[in-house]
Amino acid sequence: MSAPLQIGLVLFPKVTQLDFTGPLQVFSSVPGAQVHLIWKRIEPVSSDSVMMLTPTIAFADCPQLDVICVPGGFGTDDMINDEEMLAFLKQQAEGAKFVTSVCTGSLVLGAAGLLKGYRAATHWTAMDFLSAFGATPTRTRVCVDRNRVTGGGVTAGIDFALTLVSLLVDRRTAEAIQLRLEYNPAPPFNSGSPDTAPPEILALMKERIAPAQIRRGEMINRAAARLG
Repeated sequence: MSAPLQIGLVLFPKVTQLDFTGPLQVFSSVPGAQVHLIWKRIEPVSSDSVMMLTPTIAFADCPQLDVICVPGGFGTDDMINDEEMLAFLKQQAEGAKFVTSVCTGSLVLGAAGLLKGYRAATHWTAMDFLSAFGATPTRTRVCVDRNRVTGGGVTAGIDFALTLVSLLVDRRTAEAIQLRLEYNPAPPFNSGSPDTAPPEILALMKERIAPAQIRRGEMINRAAARLG
């Protein structure tokens, strides 16, 4: 009897809950998989919304994972310089079958030195920051480069997780999960990408995020300098 797949999603303060709850729902449907929500300690973690999150296991107690996944959110700006988080990711990456992320979680993988020489996807607002870590930014919903699988922004987490299940198990299993979730998106508007959003909507969003982009750039420079 084969050992169950060990799949872990890392939590941290100000994580975007949809970045990991989408994949969590998919991974929890994989027959026999054990799914972990991981943080430094077993204590409530604040998301970037009203939702509080409860880890299921601490860094120190986490088994070797087959899949390590880092979601995104405003909190990634702090995690890219968090030595404990980066050390945990490096340790897990050595034995993992797949090293993965959703949204700006790819910046944390990059800061851990785990995307150098790899193509990677991320949220559109973070695309220009990936190259600081030696990654090649890739504007796609899901990017697969060897055993690095990265998803685009937030809702791409479901596409990412289904793609990963097809690689971990098989396409039949992934398609069955997709049907179970009735994942058949038909968005009411065509504004889900900077390539398709009306110019005035794109301009509005860029104005809103400008201060956060400045702070993120400062944190990225600090993290990149540490990597050398």
